[in-house]
Amino acid sequence: MGFILQSVADAIGLIAHGDRDLLAAIATTLRVSVSSTAIASVLALPVALLLALREFHGKRAVVVLLRTALAVPTVAIGLLVYAFLTRNGPLGQYHLLFTRTAIVIGQVLLIVPLITALAHAALQHRARTVHEEARLLGAPPLAAAWRVLGEMRLGIRTALLTGFGRVISEVGVALILGGNIRGLTRTLTTAITLETSQGDFPRAFALAIVLLTLVLLINLILLPEARHGRSE
Repeated sequence: MGFILQSVADAIGLIAHGDRDLLAAIATTLRVSVSSTAIASVLALPVALLLALREFHGKRAVVVLLRTALAVPTVAIGLLVYAFLTRNGPLGQYHLLFTRTAIVIGQVLLIVPLITALAHAALQHRARTVHEEARLLGAPPLAAAWRVLGEMRLGIRTALLTGFGRVISEVGVALILGGNIRGLTRTLTTAITLETSQGDFPRAFALAIVLLTLVLLINLILLPEARHGRSE
């Protein structure tokens, strides 16, 4: 127990002194996580809205595939993207492997199904009613779609923050596609893996504390909106 307490104390010291590698890992984590979530939301929300508003042949199969994709391991996605980005792969000429861009690509593929499924679940019950009301009031199609997203903002926000929480805490994609390069592609999770394997528990604890703090902040951001939504 004393060993753990001492490691935590050393970790707090590293954070307080602004350790350079620690700050670099935080910056890389936030950069790739925010980028991945933003790109994934642009891809996922229109699909979720389409699924909620339209009936078409094969819709049930699409929903089943989305739900199935939620269970795909991150290492599997990392391996698939790696095969495309490696030197002999279809995209090898762009030299994207072991870059932040590669991590973003993998993380986008990871959370697009998640955000789509959660957003669809939030939209499916009232989306058509809100959309039809907006159209009857003279709103153009795009404005009506924005109205739907605005009415269901709690569910949409939950979907986006859940996707962000997923990528900020994942390790498989970041490790395989980023290569855990110091100061370039090393994220908090891959750094924790490295420091633990090397026996540097104070630094691993410091990284874990920062990661948990970021996840806590996500929940604190969501909590006021959730309370507001329940009170309406």
